Amino acid sequence: MRETPLTRLVGIRHPIVQTGMGWVAGPRLVSATADAGALGILASATMTVDRLREAIREVRSRTDAPFGVNLRADASDAGDRVRVMIDEGVRVASFALAPSRELIAELKDAGVVVIPSIGARRHAEKVAAWGADAVIVQGGEGGGHTGEVATTVLLPQVVDAVEIPVVAAGGFFDGRGLVAALAYGAAGVAMGTRFLLTSDSTVPDAVKARYLAATVRDVTVTRAVDGLPHRMLRTDLVDALEHSGRTRALLQAVRRAAGYRKLSGTSWRRMLRDGRALRHGKDLSWSQVLLAANTPMLLKASMVDGRTDLGVMASGQVAGVIDDLPSCAELVERIMEEAEEAHKRLLGNAL
Repeated sequence: MRETPLTRLVGIRHPIVQTGMGWVAGPRLVSATADAGALGILASATMTVDRLREAIREVRSRTDAPFGVNLRADASDAGDRVRVMIDEGVRVASFALAPSRELIAELKDAGVVVIPSIGARRHAEKVAAWGADAVIVQGGEGGGHTGEVATTVLLPQVVDAVEIPVVAAGGFFDGRGLVAALAYGAAGVAMGTRFLLTSDSTVPDAVKARYLAATVRDVTVTRAVDGLPHRMLRTDLVDALEHSGRTRALLQAVRRAAGYRKLSGTSWRRMLRDGRALRHGKDLSWSQVLLAANTPMLLKASMVDGRTDLGVMASGQVAGVIDDLPSCAELVERIMEEAEEAHKRLLGNAL
């Protein structure tokens, strides 16, 4: 059970992935996950290219274990980030959106394992045909931008559709879930919220307390942030965004966009270009486009500054059933022990 096509593909000891969460999956969490034998994925979307190189080197200084980097395939500087990864010898490239055929080829030619995240069977089929080495399949229970299809429905569809390893995401937090995913034909599980709620996570204690206090009903899906379905904790800010008029929403978007531009060094021209790309094919207002472009600032307010009144808290539904803050090492070992016990019970019941 500890060895699967995923562990063999990326060289990890346990079939568990820590997802690339913006402002959360930094060098400390990623290296702790890697040392625990799972695959830690560094979130790069909120970093400049230079900071990405520094972060990769920091992870490397903390651990010799394999790790990955998550990229936005639609970012205008995605090519620069890929070259940094290749130069620095990163083992795995993870993508929140499907990368192009050319980007996959460039990474694979350099020996990098390519694992896009997808939310539909057709997307898995597309990236598999383009040469992706594996896919992470996130069902609607997952945090952040999410779809409407539950993991238990989406996962078997994808497993049946592609020949590459499939990693299940959305609703996983313990060993029972790992066994269930393997039974569906997955090669492992990916978890975000569960790793956010560890002692190795740099998220402020007050924010972790909000997550721990949440019930399943406190985790909602809203389109108010950027016009796309976004799963997060329900807060006063989320309520305010959902009830804001168009003018107020636009003013808030411009203010937060200015803050993100200053922090990231992104030019207004680039933000507008990325906004136009996002708006293409979607019925979004310009205030929603601006909010989408600077959603990282809303996340930073909570995940870094601890201002739950000013930020949003992306969250999987599993936040409602998590009640502790183990270290990554404790979490991974516990999950594997639970999985072994669950597997033994299944075998016993089958006799």
